[in-house]
Amino acid sequence: MIAPGAGVRVYLACGRTDMRKGMDGLAMLVQRVFVEDPFGGAIFAFRGRRAGLVKLLWHDGVGLCLLTKRLERGGFVWQQSGANLVALSPGQLATILEG
Repeated sequence: MIAPGAGVRVYLACGRTDMRKGMDGLAMLVQRVFVEDPFGGAIFAFRGRRAGLVKLLWHDGVGLCLLTKRLERGGFVWQQSGANLVALSPGQLATILEG
């Protein structure tokens, strides 16, 4: 599991993301839609139409990583604001990942 330090930036992609996208597709989304650097060390969290699946994209300094978590029951609570990205603290991300 990711253990982000206090200085790690965490972003939540608001709304729904096509969960068929893999590592490259999500990195391209970060670059083109959110105008952020997917290789800059920040963690980007995405959720699809169904609330039970979340994907995290981040560069760990060596390579691009993709973590997928699917809940057996329930769903991830997600920001649905008009903004594209919402900044979170590492603790807030940990709370979301607990489901």
